[in-house]
Amino acid sequence: MARRGGELVEEDDEYAKLVRRMNPPSVVIDNDSCDSATVIRVDRVKKHGILLEAVQVLVDLNLVITKAYISSDGNWFMDVFNVTDQDGNKVQNKEVTDCIKKCLESEDYLVPPASAPAGGADPSEETTCIELTGTDRPGLLSEVCAVLASLRCNIVNAEVWTHDRRAAAVIQITDEATGLPVRDGGRLSQLQELLGNVMQGDGDCGGGGDRKGSTAVSLGAGNAERRLHRLMLDDGDAGRCGEERGGVAAAKAKAKVVVMDCTERRYTVVILRCRDRPRLLFDTLCALTDLHYVVFHGTVDAEGGSAKEAYQVYAITNPCSITTSLNIAQNSPPSRRLWLQEYYVRHVDGHPVRCDAERLRLVRCLEAAVERRASDGLELEVKTEDRAGLLSEITRVFRENSLSIIRAVITTKDGEADDTFYVSDAYGNPVDGKAMETLGEQLGHAVLRVKSNSRAAIKRAEDGGGGGGAASIIGNLLKGSFQGFRLIRSYS
Repeated sequence: MARRGGELVEEDDEYAKLVRRMNPPSVVIDNDSCDSATVIRVDRVKKHGILLEAVQVLVDLNLVITKAYISSDGNWFMDVFNVTDQDGNKVQNKEVTDCIKKCLESEDYLVPPASAPAGGADPSEETTCIELTGTDRPGLLSEVCAVLASLRCNIVNAEVWTHDRRAAAVIQITDEATGLPVRDGGRLSQLQELLGNVMQGDGDCGGGGDRKGSTAVSLGAGNAERRLHRLMLDDGDAGRCGEERGGVAAAKAKAKVVVMDCTERRYTVVILRCRDRPRLLFDTLCALTDLHYVVFHGTVDAEGGSAKEAYQVYAITNPCSITTSLNIAQNSPPSRRLWLQEYYVRHVDGHPVRCDAERLRLVRCLEAAVERRASDGLELEVKTEDRAGLLSEITRVFRENSLSIIRAVITTKDGEADDTFYVSDAYGNPVDGKAMETLGEQLGHAVLRVKSNSRAAIKRAEDGGGGGGAASIIGNLLKGSFQGFRLIRSYS
C-alpha cells in the first residue's frame, strides 16, 4: 500500500498487472436460477476497494441489491449479487445487462479515490465543482445559492446532506453567460472566499464546537455521493453519533451496529441491522472503505420476514462459529423490511480492530453512514424550466416560510430543472399544511409534487395507526386552494 493525497491506494506494480492479464475478470448474469431476482456473479483479481466499486456500478444503474455474498480471501474476489430494477422485477433489458458486464469487467471504469475533489479516469471537465462543509442552520442553502447567483454562476447539479448539525454539499456550476466552467482565478478566489464566510456562519457556533467550515473548488467532478461521505467523515459528523439530539436527527431510524472479535481467524466481525432503504449497502461500504477496512467475507440480506430468520442464515453460513449478544427483534412486521449485513474485516495493514477506541469509532462511523441519507422530512419534487437564479429563488421561498432543508438533490437536463428537497420546519418537526399552502402559492411557476413523509409514516405504524403525520399533511394540502400550482400529486 502507498499513501497518495491522504488516501491509501494499492501500488500497481508490473507483477500485479501481469496477474490481472492472466486472470481477466469474469461476470455472469443469470436470470434463471432465482425466481425473484437477477443473479450477478463477479470473479476477478482482488484489490482494495473492489467491493465498493462493484456496488457503485450497480447503484449507478438504479438497480436494487436484495442480497449479496462476498468472499475475497487470498488474491481473488468472488461476489454474488441478487438485484432487481426499481419496480422489483428481474433485469431483462439487454442494454443494461451489457452495461453491467462492460463496467464490472473493466479495469478503468470505476471511480477515482475519494480523497481528491476531482480527477480519476476520464473526469468530466464541463463544470466547476465546489465542495462545502460547515455548521448546518436554517437558510444555509439559500445563502449559498444567493452567493452563486450574485457571481453569475449557474448551478447545474448539486447534492446536499445534513447530519449531526453539520452540512456538506457538492455543487457543479458553470458560467451563467457562456455555459462553460468557471476558470478565472480571481473569480474563483472571490467565490471561495464568499462561500467560506457563509459556511463559517456566526463563529461556527450552535453545536459545531471548534469544527470550522471549509470550501474547495476544482475542475471536473467525481461521484457526488462518494465525496459527500468522505467530506462528512473528515468533518467529524460521526463524533457524537448515538447521543440524544433533538428534532429530526433524534427521530431517524438508528442502525444497530455490533463489532466483535473472531480471534480464531484474526478477523473483526461487523454486524449491522437497520431498516432497508435505497443505496444502503453503498453507504455502508463507503464508511468501511474510507476507514481503510478490507472486507474478506460478508453476507447481506434485504429480504422481508423477521430479523430472527435472517440472522439464523448468517450464523450458519459464516466461516466462524459465532454466538452474539446483538439485540434483534424476534418478529418484525412484514411491512418493515430489515437489512442485515455481516462482514469479516481487517484493516489494510492486516490487523483486526485492536482497541476499544478504534471499535467505538467504527461503530459510530457506520451509524453515521446509515443516518446521513435517511429520508426524514417531507419530500418535495420541484420541476420547471431551468433559468438563471432559479435555485436561489426556490431556496429563498423555503427560508422565508421557515422551512429547513435536510437533504437536497439538484439536477438539470435539457433545459429542465428537476429538484428534490427533504424539508422540516426550523425546529426539525414535520411541516404543517398551512406552510405548504403558502409555499405552493409562492412557487406557482413550478410543478410541485408532494411525496410521503417517511418518518411520520413509520411513527404512525409504531403507534398502531391513527391520524397525523404524512396523511394529515397531505390531507390538508388537498383541502387547500393551491391556485398557484399547475400540478399537485401526492404519492408514496
